[in-house]
Amino acid sequence: MYEQFSHSILNEILDQLRPELKEQELSHFYTRLGANFYSLFSLFYKLYGRRSDFKAQLLRLVEVMAYQYIGRSPEFKQTDLAREKNFNWFLESQWVGMTLYADGFADDLQDLGDRVAYFSELGVNFIHIMPILECPRHASDGGYAISNYRQINSKIGTLQDLQHLVEIFRQKEILLALDIVINHTSNEHEWAQKARKGDKKYQKYYYMFDTRDIPDMFEKNLPEIFPETAPGNFTWDEELQKWVMTVFNNYQWDLNYQNPAVLIEMVDIILFWANQGVDVLRLDAVAFLWKKIGSQSQNEKEAHMILQIFKDCCQITAPGVIFIAEAIVAPVEIVRYFGEDAINAKECEIAYNATLMALLWDAAATKNAKLLIQGLKNIPAKLDRATWLNYIRCHDDIGLGFTDADIAQAGYDPKSHRRFLIDYFCGQFEGTDARGLLFGQNSKNDDARISGTLTSLMGLETAIEANDQQKIAIIIKHILLLYSIIFSFGGIPLIYYGDEIGTLNDYSYVGNLSKANDTRWAHRPKINWKKAELRHIEGTIEHRIFSALQHMIAVRKAIPAFADFNNRQLLSIDNSHLFGFVRISPNKRDHVLVIGNFSPEYQNLDLSHLACHPFDCHDQDLLIDLYSQNAPEIFEKQLVLAPFQFYWLSKMQPSLTTTLL
Repeated sequence: MYEQFSHSILNEILDQLRPELKEQELSHFYTRLGANFYSLFSLFYKLYGRRSDFKAQLLRLVEVMAYQYIGRSPEFKQTDLAREKNFNWFLESQWVGMTLYADGFADDLQDLGDRVAYFSELGVNFIHIMPILECPRHASDGGYAISNYRQINSKIGTLQDLQHLVEIFRQKEILLALDIVINHTSNEHEWAQKARKGDKKYQKYYYMFDTRDIPDMFEKNLPEIFPETAPGNFTWDEELQKWVMTVFNNYQWDLNYQNPAVLIEMVDIILFWANQGVDVLRLDAVAFLWKKIGSQSQNEKEAHMILQIFKDCCQITAPGVIFIAEAIVAPVEIVRYFGEDAINAKECEIAYNATLMALLWDAAATKNAKLLIQGLKNIPAKLDRATWLNYIRCHDDIGLGFTDADIAQAGYDPKSHRRFLIDYFCGQFEGTDARGLLFGQNSKNDDARISGTLTSLMGLETAIEANDQQKIAIIIKHILLLYSIIFSFGGIPLIYYGDEIGTLNDYSYVGNLSKANDTRWAHRPKINWKKAELRHIEGTIEHRIFSALQHMIAVRKAIPAFADFNNRQLLSIDNSHLFGFVRISPNKRDHVLVIGNFSPEYQNLDLSHLACHPFDCHDQDLLIDLYSQNAPEIFEKQLVLAPFQFYWLSKMQPSLTTTLL
């Protein structure tokens, strides 16, 4: 499509803008609109160009952006300008995240604001608050069944409470990330209620069918997300007398993005939350946005186009705000949610590194790095202006999201290896101390996922019950090894709340009827703040984990090479128990060798065989571990690693070591 044609359409739209919009000072808005309009128009045309109301819908989209720009505060507009100038701001090594439930970490948003000092004490400055929007009490899917996109759950607080929290965060230079559920709403949402009452406009906001003919065609290819608790992908609604698409739970109605009005509504919602001071918007279930008969209706090209439109609209109206793609999909698919290129097909700046997470759990169980190395080799390169969220645990279950081909290439039988991992972490394998719980069992294919806190999955719960101090010590080392990888890999490391003080599984969920069938609530704890105070008492488990992470965060922030500019080189190492890579600073002068031992036995690395590309191992007397500030154990060019030990090795440089001390 010719760019000149899009310009002519833009001129028509500007001429038709409502008079009250034309009277506003919109110079920055018009500049950004002009710069992004060709991309925006092209995408919108591909999705909706055959509709008779195409131009009217496009005009409505521009007006929504204009109104939201007018409503954006001068302070946030200044942030936009600063981040446009320093457009790689989120790639720096200074950012360390924590994800939490507002009513789990604290009592509510007000109480959360009173506990901000805890974040500063630990060193985290990127806080992802799990869903806080209004949802039905007993059919909420943990906050992901939204009944009102512009109201906060009264149990958690008010919009004013959030605005006050934003003020505190900005004073402390802490980024705020919030969830927007874009694939579906609750069946109690206003749109759903109007659809139930026969409003044709809102019935077109969802996928609704009078008979089973079309749903049955879909079902031939659609997988089941929750086969135990919500089998199938359609639910009969008695009041509507129609079948409604419900890919997740029967009370979560999938939105119909083939209707441009739905997309425009969601743009308005996204920009509304940007204007509340949110720095990062986590877009939930992005892989499911476009539905097609004959496909799994995941990762469709139209879903990517929708995300590109969201990004264009945000760059026009609130360019200081960035997106996280919640896409827990196959490794080859994940990188596509960054976009195909940074100019014409930009989508989300951040994506969850679910593959690294799953591979680290494999390494924790097998005590070797064979599949970890193999799996990472096959992840395609990402865009330069994009980064990962690297994590070990989160609010969700653990899915074994690596490919059977990688498992086979690592030397395992895929089916039996997946069974081993499930049995190992759920305490069903001989010799394991893990206390995980099964989630999402599928009797049709014998698949399952895993719930549990980091510490319970790693065996700390078992060791504490046995009062085995030696085992406790080695498990803490194992936990810190996992953290050392996500802190140095490249991206934003994300700590799940409670893990920093060794929180164990919470089994109280079984006594709550609304939670009893969902084992994920075992790792969605209420923080015991009396217990958390033990982090200040030397020798306690809380202190040993908290202080180690506190130090690791401080060291990470001082290492320029840990910024994420696609500056990592994986190493080929003969010893399968070891995993290593080299990080290179943006100025190419500083290099850090990251090496970890996943074995409970001592291991050695022959530095002379490393090739050290481009890390220089020749002057071994000058090597220093940046984490401990000690010289590494080396004998006759053999680097020695104790069980579950890691190194962040660099050449001694006065400027860097002074910063770290």
